[in-house]
Amino acid sequence: MTFKSALLGAAAAVALAPAAFAERGADGEVRIIYWQAPSILNPFLSGGTKDVESASMIVEPLARYNEKGELVPWLVDEVPTVDNGGVAADLTSITWKITPGLTWSDGSPFTSADVKFTYEYCTAPDGGCAQVTKFEGVESVDTPDDLTVTVNFAGPTPNPYGPFVGGESPILQAAQFADCVGAAASTCTEENFNPIGTGPFVVDDFKPNDVIVMSANSNYRDPAKPAFAKVTFKGGGDATAAGRAVMETGEYDYGWNLQLAPDVIAQMQEGGKGTPVAGFGPLVERIMLNNANPDAARGELRSVKDDPAGPSEHPFLGDPAVYKALSMAIDRELLVEVGYGQAGKVTCNWVPAPDAFNSTSLSCTPQDIAGANAMLDEAGYLDTDGDGIREADGVPMSMLYQTSTNAVRQDFQALIKSWWAEIGIETELRNLNASVFFGGDAGSPDTFQKFYADVQMYANTFNGTDPQSYLGNALCDKAPRPDSQWQGENISRFCMASFDELHAQLQSTAGIAERAEIGKALNDMAVENGAMIPLVHRGRLSAHANSLGGVILNVWDSELWNVADWHRIDG
Repeated sequence: MTFKSALLGAAAAVALAPAAFAERGADGEVRIIYWQAPSILNPFLSGGTKDVESASMIVEPLARYNEKGELVPWLVDEVPTVDNGGVAADLTSITWKITPGLTWSDGSPFTSADVKFTYEYCTAPDGGCAQVTKFEGVESVDTPDDLTVTVNFAGPTPNPYGPFVGGESPILQAAQFADCVGAAASTCTEENFNPIGTGPFVVDDFKPNDVIVMSANSNYRDPAKPAFAKVTFKGGGDATAAGRAVMETGEYDYGWNLQLAPDVIAQMQEGGKGTPVAGFGPLVERIMLNNANPDAARGELRSVKDDPAGPSEHPFLGDPAVYKALSMAIDRELLVEVGYGQAGKVTCNWVPAPDAFNSTSLSCTPQDIAGANAMLDEAGYLDTDGDGIREADGVPMSMLYQTSTNAVRQDFQALIKSWWAEIGIETELRNLNASVFFGGDAGSPDTFQKFYADVQMYANTFNGTDPQSYLGNALCDKAPRPDSQWQGENISRFCMASFDELHAQLQSTAGIAERAEIGKALNDMAVENGAMIPLVHRGRLSAHANSLGGVILNVWDSELWNVADWHRIDG
């Protein structure tokens, strides 16, 4: 099984999708397994892909991206543009026209008031919204009538498709979440676990970090969909068990994110029950560098950067000699070979796709242990006591390196630890249950947002083909803090005034060529100035049962974006 053959499998799945179904719920049950278990069904309170994607079956945006990366209408009749008059000629506003007759799953009307409420919910003071960069530059949201929403920007905004677009920015029902604004957001357990939506399914029972049981939405806008009456969405375990459950035993119909070595996938496919599907989007496995001080002695200010050049700064990771040496010591080609084969590519970029935004300025040179050692020596980081560990201001350079529990990631950790030992930096390894690590629980010390470690490794991506909002994740004011319920996308606590200024320029720049140049410059600034160490440009690889039709892998939005079209076939 090669990555290319998986891509061909995805194309075949597209051909199987029918135009319509005979009867809602006629195909019985579909079983989905995500080995990273969902912990919440409100994507505004979690940056975890598992939570965003499971919620996408229930709550939906106004528009989203299809498998080609094209913006398509979802709860509207057309996508607003300058040509059709939906985007103002001066680019300061966008007006959405909601499709008439849409209802929530409880039968109440879906209106512009719900859309405006969602904006107010995510931007409320004292709240914590994991997707707040989607609303960067928004000045206000107006609702002239029940079916019209106008988003007003503070200045010309050539890419107005951040708010309410893609699986990361769906609409919440105002009536349900009215008492869950601001500091109360994370306390609304019933609402966050059982959101009312416009999607094809409704929640019957949700056990966080375990299983979600859903049933067909009887008020879904297409009376013939979904084909399945029931969904069992199982979370937990590991990628190996998920792959076997689909391709070998046939216990499940869809297995997500099979982060496994290529030979393992090939062996599973021989089971004859399922087919891998794959595609390259902007997904990057990276090591995030904590720009703040994670010392537990700092109490509530642990991993909070609040006094530049003071004790809130990391004791040594802010030095270019250190983070560049850490990068130089890594053999990315071996990581690709060991972990992903044809489903991975060496990268030094934060944003490797689409091609227009893939910077060619950063060089992923071959591993250079000698060069890394020389760089650290010249910077004055020496091993003065002969124990093999360099010191920074007399303190051993020892780091806690954490990631989620996964066979490939633990292989990467072991390799990288050994390489960093060769340059005199000691590393303690820690792996955490993915459901907890990516869960966004403000009360947990183990989330990737809290970042109670020196470095941490994971992958994430963005919806659509324009990375403006994604690049905004490195803005100074987007760092998670206690007063934001530890929500925020700037996980590394990177802060650079010139980056913020250039990102503001991107927001007001038109023309793909000009936007791409700014985007690449922002990519380079973040990587070269210690926000992260990119490792592997990963392909998405999942699998579906041979009896499951309509699956179209989408690397530009939620993988479950077209779950309403899934159906049972002979196979």
